[in-house]
Amino acid sequence: MKRLSDHTDIQLTELFGLGDIDAFEEIYNRYWLKLYSAAYKRVKERETAQEIVQDFFTSFWINREQVKIQTSLQGYLFTSIKYLVLNYKRAEAVRNSYAEILLMVNNSFDNSTEENYYYKELLERVETEVNQLPPKCRNVFELSRKQYKTNKEIAQLMGISEKTVENHLTKALRYLRVNLNSVLLLAFLYLRK
Repeated sequence: MKRLSDHTDIQLTELFGLGDIDAFEEIYNRYWLKLYSAAYKRVKERETAQEIVQDFFTSFWINREQVKIQTSLQGYLFTSIKYLVLNYKRAEAVRNSYAEILLMVNNSFDNSTEENYYYKELLERVETEVNQLPPKCRNVFELSRKQYKTNKEIAQLMGISEKTVENHLTKALRYLRVNLNSVLLLAFLYLRK
């Protein structure tokens, strides 16, 4: 291994751009802890922060030929982590909101015949709308919401990028929000009785 610890970030960036694995390892060693700290400050979970940083470095290496660092290496790395954290928080908020709606619906119905009927009808309507999604989008949605897979797990299972998984989930949730809006409003009004 070449001794790169004396190299500047600019030199490392140039070597990295040429596919130099030693330059990548030096960047990794130089910035991993700093990036982890930045991610941890925002997500407050060790494992999540570690996963975000590891996923970034994996993607950074895999996509090295497409990476264009216009500013400083440090600026690029920290900005990348910031956006990955924001994406994580956005996905987590959507997951939590979906879980809360399901919990609210599940907890609000007791065993009375009328409530079971409405509950079953609501589930059938949701299932009907989910089945209207394009196949890949539906598959991603079901893996996320029914099998509780993470975006990373879904990406690996389907052989697509995590960004593509996020795009499918966003598309699915937007579609369901629009098409189930009236049903959810009626369910909410009924549950408030």
